[in-house]
Amino acid sequence: MGTLYIISSGPGDVNQLTPEAARAIAAADIIIGNAFYLAILGGFLQGKEVIYSAMGKEIDRAREACRLAADKNVAMISGGDAGVYGMASIVLEIIEHEFPGLEYVVLPGVTAATAAASKLGSPLSGDYVTLSLSDLLTPWEVIVKRLELAFQMGVPVALYNPKSRGRPVNLHRALVIARQYKDDSTPVGIVRNAYRNDEKIIVTTLGELYNDDSFVDMHSILIIGGEETRIWKEEENVRGIITPRGYHRKYVY
Repeated sequence: MGTLYIISSGPGDVNQLTPEAARAIAAADIIIGNAFYLAILGGFLQGKEVIYSAMGKEIDRAREACRLAADKNVAMISGGDAGVYGMASIVLEIIEHEFPGLEYVVLPGVTAATAAASKLGSPLSGDYVTLSLSDLLTPWEVIVKRLELAFQMGVPVALYNPKSRGRPVNLHRALVIARQYKDDSTPVGIVRNAYRNDEKIIVTTLGELYNDDSFVDMHSILIIGGEETRIWKEEENVRGIITPRGYHRKYVY
């Protein structure tokens, strides 16, 4: 019997692949995944049987990986962290319903929220919320309820899948809700294509983003600051975004 490795490839650069994930890929007989994420792996694919899949084929991809893992080691590649808006859940559901007893291993990785946070400074130092604005699998009314609750908490909110050609207005709708509970001066960090060649980092405010979100797309992640989040500047030079964890309330420094 083989093993199905559900591998998190990280945010966009092979250097963010964990050593454990790299070893699992090396041990795999077959590698399967979305073509976009497989392209990032480069030399890791050499000498392997590679099965390329497309967006929207997640169920077919998961079922094929499970079928092949009956007698071979298979690496299912998922972007970011497979357990955070990735392939882990659908693969495990397929195993549960169709392939009982199949051996599997889920390997963690760097998810978009923490990757973007590292590029922005330290906007997620304590409690925070992650939400996806994609209503492909979650009804929009459910997303609205979650947004309203999240923005009332006073903690930073990381927004995945903020905008696409098929749903260009979801981000604007989310910002309307955010402005009901947050000041327009609230810091916002946007990272597009984190850890890729065309990476772009923008530090702005909630009000400015509300007025113009045209530069945001599906390859972007947004972090909307919490009650204590601030933009760190040295003169006019923006150094990053900081959300204090609370050390200032206990220590003098």
